[in-house]
Amino acid sequence: MGSTRRHRIVIVGGGSAGIPVAARLRRAGERDVAVIDPAETHYYQPLWTLVGGGRAPQGESARPQSSVMPQGVTWLKHSAVEIDPDAQEVVLDDGSAVSYDHLVVCPGIQLDWAKIPGLAAAMDGGGVASNYTYESAPKTWDLIKGTRSGTAVFAMPSGPIKCAGAPQKIAYLAADYWREQGVLDDIDVHLVLPTPGMFGVPEFAEVLAGVVKRYGITTHFTSEVTEVRPDLHELVVRGPDGTSVLPYDMAHLVPPQSAPDWVKKSALADPDNPAGYVQIDKHTMRHVRYPNVFALGDVGSSPNSKTGAAIRKQAPVVVENLLASLAGAEPTASYNGYASCPLTTARNKMLLAEFDYSMRPTPSIPVINTIRERRDMWYLKRYGLPFLYWNLMLRGRA
Repeated sequence: MGSTRRHRIVIVGGGSAGIPVAARLRRAGERDVAVIDPAETHYYQPLWTLVGGGRAPQGESARPQSSVMPQGVTWLKHSAVEIDPDAQEVVLDDGSAVSYDHLVVCPGIQLDWAKIPGLAAAMDGGGVASNYTYESAPKTWDLIKGTRSGTAVFAMPSGPIKCAGAPQKIAYLAADYWREQGVLDDIDVHLVLPTPGMFGVPEFAEVLAGVVKRYGITTHFTSEVTEVRPDLHELVVRGPDGTSVLPYDMAHLVPPQSAPDWVKKSALADPDNPAGYVQIDKHTMRHVRYPNVFALGDVGSSPNSKTGAAIRKQAPVVVENLLASLAGAEPTASYNGYASCPLTTARNKMLLAEFDYSMRPTPSIPVINTIRERRDMWYLKRYGLPFLYWNLMLRGRA
């Protein structure tokens, strides 16, 4: 073991969860805050769907990490490889350790490409792309532009994933483009979903069913891709009636996802969940067994949709409860499971799906009816939300 340094508050992860928490803690007067993250670039990942759909430039989604790191925060440019909550230490990739009084765990989610045989090889070859990486999103748009006939498949894996609406959004952006180009009737579009319906909230599911019908998309419910055969341009799909083979000329695929492997191995992981998410109270965001540990974002076990909007509501709860814990008080702030999924249903329309733990619509914009496709919501997605993210959320002001 290398050297050990100590900080009052340590945050593991400098993404859309860690940076806002650090900013809020600094604004609350906390002086000894450290963020562990090796990344030199910070990404606004929700824009990648629009990059893949040819509706936004790739570069707009990236900024230097140094430009978003809050002033006065100690930035440790390393990866965490182990957490020992009993010793109150985080081990870094250089062998050194960081001890803490309170810990916030938010390293994000792991993309498990190897869980689907043939997926990684297909990503390196032709015909398959994924908007789930910065590098691959432009390839999605190249494939969409280059497809004039044949079969196009858009699939979603089972289990929690970040932005669960993204596998659908790109299907609608592609179909609308093909409609504009006059070739949609020549393309057999398939949407493979592990869920029994279009969406978990009936009101939004009804709207999306109409979108699918409008584009003539064939839906496969309670189904998922279990293997990719890139040499044959085939997908093996497991559904309620068994296994079938679906050919493709182009495919947008999403890898299964889970907590990072090193989190799964830690004492913080939920022992009853093989995905290894950090076991927290779904309202206070506090660990159920280690009271000086909090988690938020994609790595937490709270049963909300894993979206940036969820993080925006979780961050102030985590900070308020962490500050209470530091003062020796019990946490009282509560997260209600709010999440939103801005679903692009056309190249200029969006459905803003907002809901909470009740899985009922919880609209946050007064007067406007967001339970339908809207052009003004498209501008919110394309311009409003990125502005909110870079200028307010990351600064702890929203």
